[in-house]
Amino acid sequence: MDQNPAHHLTLSEPTLEEEEEYQSPSLQSERGRKGSVQHSHPRPPPTPSTGIPANMPSSVAGSLLPSAPASPPTPAPSPGPSSRNNIWGQPLSVDVEDMILRDFRIIFSGLDVKSKEACLESIVELCDNHLLGYLHHLVSPKLKKDPFQVLPNELCFKILTFVDDPRTFVRASQVSRRWREVLSDDQAWKLLCEKHAYRRMSSDADSPSTAFAAGGLFSGPEQASNSGLDGPSRSLDTREGSFFKAVEHVRNLKRPRPQSTHRLHFKHRYMVESAWKKGGQMIAKHITPDQGVVTGLHLTKKYIVVGLDNAKIHVFNTKGDHQRTLAGHGMGVWAMVPWGDILVSGGCDRDVRVWNMATGASIHALRGHTSTVRCLKMADANTAISGSRDTTLRIWDIKNGVLKNTLMGHQASVRCLEIYGDYVVSGSYDTTAKIWSVSTGQCLRTLHGHFSQIYAIAFDGTRIATGSLDTSVRIWDPTDGTCRAILQGHTSLVGQLQMRGSTLVTGGSDGSVRVWSLDTYTPIHRLAAHDNSVTSLQFDDARIVSGGSDGRVKIWDLKDGTLIRELSQPAEAVWRVAFEEERSVVLASRQGRTVMEVWDFSPPEEDSSAMTRPSSAPGSSKLNFILPAEDVLMEEAPSTDSELSAGSSSSRQSKRRTARSSRDLQEGVDAVGNIRLVVEPGPSRMRKSISAPDENVEMRDVPAKD
Repeated sequence: MDQNPAHHLTLSEPTLEEEEEYQSPSLQSERGRKGSVQHSHPRPPPTPSTGIPANMPSSVAGSLLPSAPASPPTPAPSPGPSSRNNIWGQPLSVDVEDMILRDFRIIFSGLDVKSKEACLESIVELCDNHLLGYLHHLVSPKLKKDPFQVLPNELCFKILTFVDDPRTFVRASQVSRRWREVLSDDQAWKLLCEKHAYRRMSSDADSPSTAFAAGGLFSGPEQASNSGLDGPSRSLDTREGSFFKAVEHVRNLKRPRPQSTHRLHFKHRYMVESAWKKGGQMIAKHITPDQGVVTGLHLTKKYIVVGLDNAKIHVFNTKGDHQRTLAGHGMGVWAMVPWGDILVSGGCDRDVRVWNMATGASIHALRGHTSTVRCLKMADANTAISGSRDTTLRIWDIKNGVLKNTLMGHQASVRCLEIYGDYVVSGSYDTTAKIWSVSTGQCLRTLHGHFSQIYAIAFDGTRIATGSLDTSVRIWDPTDGTCRAILQGHTSLVGQLQMRGSTLVTGGSDGSVRVWSLDTYTPIHRLAAHDNSVTSLQFDDARIVSGGSDGRVKIWDLKDGTLIRELSQPAEAVWRVAFEEERSVVLASRQGRTVMEVWDFSPPEEDSSAMTRPSSAPGSSKLNFILPAEDVLMEEAPSTDSELSAGSSSSRQSKRRTARSSRDLQEGVDAVGNIRLVVEPGPSRMRKSISAPDENVEMRDVPAKD
């Protein structure tokens, strides 16, 4: 072998960069991915080096490979300026970015608040408009918190107590599922009912959602007899009673009776209030040709009772159907008071009579007064108290028909009285009011102060209010008989009084209606209600209804004193007005005749509107014979008898119904929920079928009526 060193040439040792690339293939591949920009200059060839001395071993002990001869490394060429710029201009890898963000988060979380603010301020200064918009879009939702999402239900309900508009409830329930869940809770609607001061929810039988299911088409023989039909139509109703009960039974099987909730209760009450403001319908109207003066009107849950100065008392149901006329008084009836089915009346014949309004029977005729009975009140179901022009009050046991006690002390006619518990307060034309004990018959106190006759009185157990011809209203303390306040403002007789809680409403012959606060004894509203005397006055928690001798009936807002609307058409004079939550009765004089109008403000029942109310669509009123008798005669047709034309109206209406030919029944179709009733008359028989969407419930033949 040639030993000449010149012939033993070897490559120089690799540079530091080459060694790193050899030892780190991953780094080499990483740099390869970044492109050839970093290696734009060719690598120079290895530099030759001198040979290894002869006396030096060619390999290190323990080494498997021969070692290259030692030589100083040759420096690698430095990258140029262009190479440096390309390296820093490249985007960072995903791993490097994650590492930087992780480190920044750690550092940022360790800063105090001021340092964080300074850091964020510096970052924001580096952002352009696009980034600032994105930052706003990102930060804005985080600054908003849904209270219903983070707060417990108890606090959510507390927030809802500040909402009094149900439309806000409806709109809010559409925001999200959580909002709908909270607003659908019955507690939320209970709070809204309390906010609107709606009365407490009644039982299921009386609730708006179950009233029809509880009553059905004919809840009893009395309602069937109230339909105002006679002859063939009445017998048809009787035979078909079980038929319609079967319909109702199937209907209840298909759809369970809905549960009464505060939401349904609020919905019902809200619709009633809305109807009082701009709705309602007149469901009955009766006219009498005689010129009898209406002396009394009472509206109860079952009856409308009208007393006249021609000695007659007419009893209607709450739909306006005439039930009966109570005849027995020899002269005009000037006082009456109902209690359930019992009616106590008194008049110019000096008798006090006890009636059963369900049967029309006169139970007792109580005699003792020596002049006209002017006022009557009931202490309980068995006790009535009457006041007369003979200056006395008499306490009657109406169950046994005997006189229990006579209260004497007034010096003139007893014009008005009021009862609370065991106490009765009477007002007289002798300008005094007296407080009596019902149980003992003793006069406890006499209230002096008025300068003229007392015409009206109110008593709630803690206060007594009296209205007088001297134009003043006085408030008395029943415990010691002192006058607490004198309310002045009327310019004529104060003949109408009603007290409810801390509110007193008065009406005078000057045509004004005034609302007073019994806490401060100051006027709240002064209403120029009528052009002449206020003849009737009543109010509840929401409204005032007044009637005047100018022939107008007006409804006022109790809270702000504004006029809501005028009810009914103007008349010559309004005798009496009475109302309850969903009904109103107006007795007025038109063209020398007494007219009674019954107004209904109840909302249409969702499930039974087609069965309980005649439709206004053409041809949809052909089945009136199966409907409750509220499709009464609405036209002002003259009557020939001397009574209210309730019975005659029903009779004429019945004759018109029975005179209809069978062709009118061909179009009779009535929808009842998912059940449809179809009447198809034949030559001699009428086919009646009931069909549901998927099943035929019943089909049978019944005799056809002409």
